[in-house]
Amino acid sequence: KHFNPTHCMLRATTPIATRTISSTKPTFSHPTRSLWGFMSAKDHQHFDRSKYDESEDTNFYNQPRFVYHVDEEFVARLTNEYRRHLSPEMRILDMMSSWVSHLPKDVKYEYVKGHGMNSKELEKNSQLDDFFVQDLNVNQQLPLEDQSFDAVINAVSVQYLQQPHDIISEIHRILKPNGICIFSFSNRMFPTKAIRSWRERDDQGHVDLVKSYFASEKGFGTPTVI
Repeated sequence: KHFNPTHCMLRATTPIATRTISSTKPTFSHPTRSLWGFMSAKDHQHFDRSKYDESEDTNFYNQPRFVYHVDEEFVARLTNEYRRHLSPEMRILDMMSSWVSHLPKDVKYEYVKGHGMNSKELEKNSQLDDFFVQDLNVNQQLPLEDQSFDAVINAVSVQYLQQPHDIISEIHRILKPNGICIFSFSNRMFPTKAIRSWRERDDQGHVDLVKSYFASEKGFGTPTVI
């Protein structure tokens, strides 16, 4: 099943610009806000980031998936955004990557490091110079030096992060001044692994949620959406 994507972009003024792509039709919308008033702040946070499948993510991603998770139009428009905002001299971290990065194939970047959950998928990604495997829901600290990348990209994966604010903080740490962070997402997901706060929001809610992640890190400016 395919959806027509609507493009949204989040731009943070200092020191990083953030861009987000979203599609048009919500997949899940089951609000349970009436329950939230009876929870402590700690319980509310856990409830908001809970998943249908609370088993180890390493088990879920153990088998490689050599498929596209979004349609051709989405991929083409995402690649065009990368072409517009990423220059060849950049060092790029492709966070939560797989067997494809959606970077322009005719551009050779200075260095592209991949991160993901399945080594076989990452090995097949010809646009990566090297990669590492790490479950960000278990360990949020990236094994990367401060201010070592010009750009961080994250394609259709933000919905699986259970500690998103910690990850955004780490992104800020490894980005150079005036670095750029591009987050893209769709209404598609693995529903058993997406966090509850994502499953219960529509497309505008997804945009607002990702904006709130970046707003929590003081090093980012105010995002703008296109």
